[in-house]
Amino acid sequence: MGKLKLSDRQLYALIEAVKLGEEVKPSQQAKRKAFAKYKIDGWENSKLTGVFYSLQRRLGLIDEIIAELVGVSPLILDPWLRAALRVAIEVAVFRDPNEKTIQHLRGLAQFLSKKTHPYVGYYYYDLLPRILEYVPVIDSEEKRLKWDYLFPEWFIARMRGLLGDEDEELLKALNETLPTSIRVNRLKASVEDVEGYLRKKGVRFERSERIDTVIRILDPFNPEWLFNKGWAIAQEEAAAAASLVLEPKPGETVVDLAAAPGGKTAHMAELMNNKGKIYAFDVDKSRVKRMKEVLKRTGVEIAETTKADGRKAPEILGEEIADRVMLDAPCTSDGTIAKNPELRWRLREKNIPRVVALQRELIESAWRLLKPGGRMLYSTCSMLPEENEEVVRWFLERHPEAELVPLKGPYDPGFLEGTMRAWPHRHRTIGFFYALIEKRGD
Repeated sequence: MGKLKLSDRQLYALIEAVKLGEEVKPSQQAKRKAFAKYKIDGWENSKLTGVFYSLQRRLGLIDEIIAELVGVSPLILDPWLRAALRVAIEVAVFRDPNEKTIQHLRGLAQFLSKKTHPYVGYYYYDLLPRILEYVPVIDSEEKRLKWDYLFPEWFIARMRGLLGDEDEELLKALNETLPTSIRVNRLKASVEDVEGYLRKKGVRFERSERIDTVIRILDPFNPEWLFNKGWAIAQEEAAAAASLVLEPKPGETVVDLAAAPGGKTAHMAELMNNKGKIYAFDVDKSRVKRMKEVLKRTGVEIAETTKADGRKAPEILGEEIADRVMLDAPCTSDGTIAKNPELRWRLREKNIPRVVALQRELIESAWRLLKPGGRMLYSTCSMLPEENEEVVRWFLERHPEAELVPLKGPYDPGFLEGTMRAWPHRHRTIGFFYALIEKRGD
C-alpha cells in the first residue's frame, strides 16, 4: 500500500459527509449527498467511501483522542470543527498520508474559517501539529482490543465475560462485512427462480446451509429487481430463523408486536400459505409505511398493519386471541454491528436498564394476547444476557403457567437451558437470541 493521497476537494467532501452524518441517518445517505455535491464518483468514490466507513467504525476512539487533545468533549465543539478534527485524525493518526495530503490538512484551516468563523480556523491550525504527532498509550488488554477492534472497553469486557478466550474471534467477526443476505419469498418465486436470475446476472452466491430459502450474495450486486418483484426480501439468516422457530400454521391467528420493516411478518404469511390472520404492530409511522410496501410487494394478503405501541395490543385486539405471538423485541442491537458499524459507539451501558424495562412490558403484553396452548417467541438481535436470558428468567418466575419449549438448533444453546443463540463468529450471521414459550392449557 502506498501513502494516502487526498486532494482539498476530497477532504472537503469527507468533512461534509461526516458533519451531515450527525443529522442524517443512515450515514450512507449523508455520504451520498455530500459526495454528489463535490462530484465524487468512480474510483474516487470507492476510495473515499473506504475512508468514510473506517472513520465511522473508529468514531468513539477518534472522539476520545479529540477529548484528550482539546480537554473537553468533542460534542460541545463547533460542528464544522468537530467534523474536520475527526477527518484529520482518521487521516493523520490511522493512515499514512503523503506530504501533499498533510499540506491539504493544514489548508483546512481556511476552509473552516469560511464555513464557520475565523477563530475556528485558527484553533484548528494550532491543534493540527499535535494531531500529526499523536501516539496512543496502550497500557491494558482492554485498551489493546479497543484499538485493534474498535469497541467500547465495557463491551469488550462483557463479551470476554460471556465467551472467555473466544472474545477476540467475536470482535473480529463484528468487524467483517457480512455479504448481502436475501430470503426467497415462496409466495412469488422458488429458490431455483432466484438462483437462476443471479446466475444469469453472473453473480456468485451460496445457499445457507441452515435455512434453505436464504441466499448469500458474494459479489457486489444490488438485488433491487428481486425486491421490487417480491421474489425476495433482504433478511439475515438468523432473523429468518425466528419465524421458523415460531412455526405459525395456515389458518392460525398471529400477532407480530414490533413488526416493521415487515420481514418476519412476510415470512410468517408465507409459512401460513396466506391463510389465517396476522396483526402487525409498530410504533413508528415511517417504518409502518415501509412495512406496508414490503407486504404489498411480497403478495401478503393476511396481514393487518397497525401503527401503535405493542404494549397497547391487548387493549386493541382483546386478550387470549392469538395462537402465536412474535416478539422480536426492541434491543441495543449489538448483534448487528457488522451491518451497522457506527452503532458500536452509540452503545451505552447505562441505557441497558431502560431497554430491559420496555422488553419486560412487551413480553407481558405478548402473554396477555396468547391463547392457552399458544406459543410466543421472544427474540432479540442483542448478545447481552440482561436483554435475553435474564428477561426470560424474570418472566418465567412470574408465570407458573409458562413453559420453555427447548430449542435444539440450528444454532447453539443459550445461557438458559432451552434457549438458543446465533453468534456472528460461529455462524456467519448477526448475533441473535431465541426463547420459545408455551402457555399451558387449563
